[in-house]
Amino acid sequence: MKCRVLIAFSSALCLGLAAPPLPALETGAPAAPAGLSQAQAVQEALTHNPAIIAAREQVAEAQAGITVATAWSDPSLVTEADQLSSFLKPRSASEHDVGLQFTVPYPGRTRLNRKIARGTWQQAQYALAQLQQQTASQTAQAYCAILVAVRHHEDLVQSQAMSRQFMEKTEARYQAGTVAKLDLLKARVDLSKVGNDLIANEHATAIARASLNKLLGRSGHAAVELADSLDVPGALPDLKSLERLAINSRPELMSQTVQEQAARDSTSLARQYWAPDLNLTLWRSYITGSPNSYKFDGGISLPLLFWQHEKGAIAQARHHERELEATGADLLAQVQLDVQTSYSAAVTARQQAVFLRDELLPEARAAYAAAFTSYSLGGSSALELLDAKGTLLDAESQYTDALGAVNTALADLERAVGASLPSTLSGTPHEK
Repeated sequence: MKCRVLIAFSSALCLGLAAPPLPALETGAPAAPAGLSQAQAVQEALTHNPAIIAAREQVAEAQAGITVATAWSDPSLVTEADQLSSFLKPRSASEHDVGLQFTVPYPGRTRLNRKIARGTWQQAQYALAQLQQQTASQTAQAYCAILVAVRHHEDLVQSQAMSRQFMEKTEARYQAGTVAKLDLLKARVDLSKVGNDLIANEHATAIARASLNKLLGRSGHAAVELADSLDVPGALPDLKSLERLAINSRPELMSQTVQEQAARDSTSLARQYWAPDLNLTLWRSYITGSPNSYKFDGGISLPLLFWQHEKGAIAQARHHERELEATGADLLAQVQLDVQTSYSAAVTARQQAVFLRDELLPEARAAYAAAFTSYSLGGSSALELLDAKGTLLDAESQYTDALGAVNTALADLERAVGASLPSTLSGTPHEK
């Protein structure tokens, strides 16, 4: 999903009547240097976001855990002194033994430990992938939040110009004696209100930039110049195809599959209680008056208390398997609901943006044009013009919010699907 925002404000620019042209932003200024695109912002977040860096380290930790799970215990160096005349006289022993003691694990148990540890490593990888998708979605939404704030600023700047024109017209009519002083007061209050709204917008823009900088791993006060713009995206793919894509792409579902396999391996491992490890000790004996000799000790544990294993570790592992099966079914339902909810939100937001652009805005512009022309000719009252202006600016503000909502909804839908949406979601050609 790529946001494309219109920096130029579109209020009351299509009057098409005898009204004098409203002040507009200069278009002959040199082009600003290329800024940060949304794709670049997402890539920067995936590279420098501290939470993702921590998740990568967790993946590396889990990978090292494979070696830990399959490692043999370190051998022990042991010694014995026999036939001591006193514990306080270790030199009085007639025999000294030095041994190397170690344990040889059962091969099947080592293999299962490796599989379980590898499953943990894969789960960490899927957790990283999930965090990356969430961060990418949050970055896209934060990026769009700045674009919305910037567009609102342009809306307010244009509104300020309209208010200033209205006040100038009202002052002229007041000097001519065609309007009351109350109309002049209304014009001044309207201009003052726009100035206060601009101050509030500066705060909102600063917060939006700080939020994006946090996701990018930057300082909260770092400058952010954006290159993309908001627009109305094209039609969305059908829901069924997105649900199938989500089932095959969501990291949570893949991680759940790995967990279920690891649980089965854990059950197999618990059932191998009858296969004991081999404890070995190799000795070298030093006997006074006799040649040195060697001896060998070996031992295994006997699972005589087998019911403890059956009712303990094995039963626990089996119940864990069933728990994960039920969790997996619930997770699948949650993913499907997530996709459906995000899809519905995106479709609704797009419909609202299209309606505002194609239906409400043209009517609001035409109404303001008529009211402005009538007021300029001394026909309509200041209250009627202010009402038309407020209706137009409300429509423009709603359209700006709708553009942000639809692009934010698309970012959330992409997260819900767990994969990139089809590239056919491009802006419509008649976007202002």
